[in-house]
Amino acid sequence: MTATVLPEATDAAAPPRPAPILEVEGLIKHFGGERRFLAPPKPKIRAIDGVSFRIHPGEVVGLVGESGSGKTTVGRTVLRLTNPTGGRILFEGEDITTLSRARMRPFRRRMQIVFQDPFASLNPRLRVADILGEAYAIHGHVPPSRRMDRTVELLETVGLSADHLARYPHEFSGGQRQRLVIARALAVEPTFLVADEPVSALDVSIQAQIIGLMSQLQRDFGLAMLFISHDLSVVEYVCDRVMVMYLGQVMEAGPVDRLFAAPRHPYTMALQAAAPIPDPEAPRRRMVLQGDIPSPANPPSGCVFRTRCPFAIADCAKVRPAPRVVGPEHTVACIRDDIG
Repeated sequence: MTATVLPEATDAAAPPRPAPILEVEGLIKHFGGERRFLAPPKPKIRAIDGVSFRIHPGEVVGLVGESGSGKTTVGRTVLRLTNPTGGRILFEGEDITTLSRARMRPFRRRMQIVFQDPFASLNPRLRVADILGEAYAIHGHVPPSRRMDRTVELLETVGLSADHLARYPHEFSGGQRQRLVIARALAVEPTFLVADEPVSALDVSIQAQIIGLMSQLQRDFGLAMLFISHDLSVVEYVCDRVMVMYLGQVMEAGPVDRLFAAPRHPYTMALQAAAPIPDPEAPRRRMVLQGDIPSPANPPSGCVFRTRCPFAIADCAKVRPAPRVVGPEHTVACIRDDIG
């Protein structure tokens, strides 16, 4: 198993970074494979297959890739919403990989998530005041005398108002519901946030508003964030660093400006070539991937991307490429060094 690690900056003039708020080492998550009575075992799904990264306080790290690449599973696993099969997860220096539900509870307040579908992540039977009030009741970090004032402050922070306190989720538009979901996440005063495709379910005109809101809140509150998306333009706007994921593995990782300006992995190049750009006359690389992403129950040998890679050679089927450094904080998992 090969782990992909984002190396530290090598610029001696750069100020030292604070300790990472999140460190993920060789993370593995497999589904299925269990034996069943008088039935064959379920196929093992390799959703995550050896992923490592770290996120520093106040940093936004993007995670991009096609549907089925394992992005959402990474987000849910680092929050321990699903248990890892292997590897380690350290949050604020503490190993949370195998903590019980009771021992995880103090960490829940500092780790939050914004889901893709805002309507599905809200209780339709609760009013806004009760949805946000749940956080105070569970964690007890806001005294009862301050809770209503705090709720109104949160609503105003995300662009809503006290007039919305008595409403139910179905009485809001999609953009308003996502603002409410963000307010609920902020209610517990987290230090780390997973944003799982937070705007993909919204109209294009609303997407820009929510992205702007999240960027502003990230700066105001100093949140560290894992930002999961398939939209490269959004990632380029929001994130400091980015990881490109394919079939449970990280193919390339590095600073956003450097990686998008000079991608070194064929998969990154293909995603970039497929992304729409506002200027139809602008020169761009043409690279069309053939076929669909393989099943994680039966991934290709060697490099998992080789079956769709236009630069694949015979050795790609034999060797799983280890990540190699190609620039400051820039790694690529490819055995060829003549691409890019």
